[in-house]
Amino acid sequence: MSVLGEWIKKAEEDYRAAVRLLKHRGKPTYNLVCFCCQQCVEKYLKAFCVSNGIDFEKRHELIYLLGLLLDVDRSLELLRDELQVLNRYAVDIRYPGDFAGRDEAARALRSAKAVRKVMRMKLGARVTKRTSKGK
Repeated sequence: MSVLGEWIKKAEEDYRAAVRLLKHRGKPTYNLVCFCCQQCVEKYLKAFCVSNGIDFEKRHELIYLLGLLLDVDRSLELLRDELQVLNRYAVDIRYPGDFAGRDEAARALRSAKAVRKVMRMKLGARVTKRTSKGK
C-alpha cells in the first residue's frame, strides 16, 4: 500500500470509530468522538499534502495544514469553518476541564463528514458502501 493509501486508510478508521462511538448507547464517549473526527480530517489533509508533494511538520493544527494546501487548491478555503470547528479537538478535548456533550460530538461528526466528502473527491477515493455507512 502506498503512503497515500495508508493516510486514507487511517483517516477512514478514525471516521468509522467516530460514527460507531456516537451511535453507541452505553456510557457516552463524546470527547473521543470529537477527537476521532479531528484525526480523520487531519489525516485526509495530510493525504492531500502527500498527493501534491507538500512537506508538512508533525503538527495537529488543521488551519496550518489548510494554509499549506491553499497554494495548490484555493477552493479548500471553503472548508475553513469546518476545520475551525474541529481544530481544538486535537489536544484540548483530551485534557481535564474540557468536555463535549452529545450535541457537540454530533456537530464534530457533521464537520468531519463534510470535509471527508470533499477530500475523498479531491483525492479520487471512491466512497464504497463499506466506508460510507455513516454518511
